[in-house]
Amino acid sequence: MTMTYGQPTSVDQSDRVVPINLRQSGRTPVELLISTRVRKSPYWHLSHDAGCWRATTYNRVYHPRGYVRPGDGGAAAEHEALTQRVTLWNVAVERQIRVRGPEAGAFVDYVITRDATRIEPMRARYVILCNDRGGILNDPVLLRLAGDEFWFSLADSDLLFWLQGVNVGLGMQVEIDEIDVCPLQVQGPRSLDLMADLVGEAVRDIPYYGLMEAEIAGCSVVISQTGFSGEKGYEIYLRDATRHAETLWRAALEAGEAHELMVTAPGHQRRIQAGILSWGQDIDHETSPFQCNLAYQVPREKPGDYIGRDALERQRAEIEAGRSPFALVMVGMKLGGQPIDDYAPDFWLVSRADGGDPVGYLTSPWHAPELGSNIALGYVPPSDSAIGTELAVWLPDEYASEPGKPDAARVCEVPFRPSANPSTREVARAQGRDTAM
Repeated sequence: MTMTYGQPTSVDQSDRVVPINLRQSGRTPVELLISTRVRKSPYWHLSHDAGCWRATTYNRVYHPRGYVRPGDGGAAAEHEALTQRVTLWNVAVERQIRVRGPEAGAFVDYVITRDATRIEPMRARYVILCNDRGGILNDPVLLRLAGDEFWFSLADSDLLFWLQGVNVGLGMQVEIDEIDVCPLQVQGPRSLDLMADLVGEAVRDIPYYGLMEAEIAGCSVVISQTGFSGEKGYEIYLRDATRHAETLWRAALEAGEAHELMVTAPGHQRRIQAGILSWGQDIDHETSPFQCNLAYQVPREKPGDYIGRDALERQRAEIEAGRSPFALVMVGMKLGGQPIDDYAPDFWLVSRADGGDPVGYLTSPWHAPELGSNIALGYVPPSDSAIGTELAVWLPDEYASEPGKPDAARVCEVPFRPSANPSTREVARAQGRDTAM
């Protein structure tokens, strides 16, 4: 196959209104314009002081995506720090949307697919919110601070306006606002010891997805045992972040010295290994949870109604009848080629094993040094999604084994290696329970 700049027509995206742009335009050397149209978080200047040399935008906030330059080890050095020691991430881009009021529980239950009534105060859950077609609008961590107060810790889509719009129709007694709370993540095998130094030994008793109120250097924070890495990790949600960002940041750096803390970008190569999805990269508002290994987020017998339920139950019925309602479904793959050592600038194309016209695409490729191979999440036709299916991927010349020719790939289990805190899907699979329905 000869690579061109045109949109491939052989990849079936007929079930989408706006197809994914699959043009292979490669890296484009442009500068990121820093202006007031995009928000600088309270930690932005601190990330710059820590060596941040590149950024993207996420939730209309500038998002640090690299501290160690390629000549000094690049993303591989940051990955080593995450998997061997402990790292600090500026993730203020996870904007916090608070739903508070007498009917907060009922409102949240209506907009998420999981049963919100089962989330106790001072607990959190990974959740999804769908539109009426069953497309995923956001996959945040939902924190329940009290019986009448929830925080949506957002992935990369603007949920504030959606939630406010939904309540225009519902008229429930809730306040829905973005609040001045900005999180940092502390991730890596030494994260617990570092957190104990910051907030005391009580943090050792926080369960996975548990919450804890605390103070750090006089700053009011909420601690959760959560993260975007597959490693042991915590998030520190700073109240009044616009005022206290410097104080918290410096306290974390000071406590981190004894644990070889490194300030890094979020560990995308590790989250791919864990099968953690990135909204806007792996999923979007036209992706169904049944299409991307999130079926466990759609319980069969949730009491009450929720947005998207009818569409999702129709999809479930089709799948159970042996018919896929999707042109493409997500799989994990191990790939050949040279080690992929940076973010992919395109959705690289996937063909069947004969190397013919593309039938799918990769969303999140990277090299996994622990596995000794390239790995990726991506979309292929349902007929090519079985574990062990042989495929071919069209990597750019910088990573291809032979420029202009595809490299072999094979569909494999996700996650690629175990997480420190296994997800619901991982636990169910290990117990031999159905995770697809």
